[in-house]
Amino acid sequence: MDEVVIGEAVVLEADAVAVGTRIIEGLIDVVALIAFATALGWGLSAIDTGGYDGAALIGMLVLVYVVVPTTVETLTRGRSLGKLAMGTRVVRDDGGAIRFRHALTRALLGVLEIWMTLGVVAVVTSMVNRKGKRLGDIVAGTYVVRVRGARGIPPLPPVDPSLRAWSHGADVARLPDGLAVAVRLFLARAPRMDPQSRVRLGVDLAGRVEAYVAPAAPWGTPPEAFLVAVMSERRDRDWALGVRDQARADADDLAVRRLPLGVSDPAV
Repeated sequence: MDEVVIGEAVVLEADAVAVGTRIIEGLIDVVALIAFATALGWGLSAIDTGGYDGAALIGMLVLVYVVVPTTVETLTRGRSLGKLAMGTRVVRDDGGAIRFRHALTRALLGVLEIWMTLGVVAVVTSMVNRKGKRLGDIVAGTYVVRVRGARGIPPLPPVDPSLRAWSHGADVARLPDGLAVAVRLFLARAPRMDPQSRVRLGVDLAGRVEAYVAPAAPWGTPPEAFLVAVMSERRDRDWALGVRDQARADADDLAVRRLPLGVSDPAV
């Protein structure tokens, strides 16, 4: 049983994904993409009986092998048809949700290790990697975890209103995964802890987190209130960054669609 940390440092108790599971989910995705490509080919043939030229064929291959997988994993934050069926998800190495660049890297490398080598490279790489990563995961900094039936930690308490202005303007560096997990577990279990242990641990964690935050919280801020503010801000910024990445990807996709057929992007 591995502990998986999502972007806001919520620990999920999830089994590591075995290579066999990855093979099955990969086969489901491959079959789905082949079915999509076949339907697309039939549709284009019905519209244009003159057949495909080289540019149209390359465009269709890029759409099927790169654009569709990238779009699906970006919009679903790490899921695909095969992963939905097997109850798994792609996450970053720090446990956070993947973004457009991670999905694109995985799709591009997938052309080589899945399609061009019939999956041999992907399977071999996953078998020898400790986390079951394929080549695309290694380059993208991602791996696959099991999320079906995973248990999450309760949501964070609300931020003290007096700390909102400070937390929004504070520079919060990326916390080490172990420290983020410890803080998240503490905040979840604090109401049930012995009062003395709660105070002692809260002070200790606040002191460790303070090294990653500038400027310091207002004088006299309770340790727990400080930790809640920092973790909430970390969560919100991670989410906002994901939204911006998705908006940028959508804008790039729209710009490509608006280009006339046969005309290259002048920026390239």
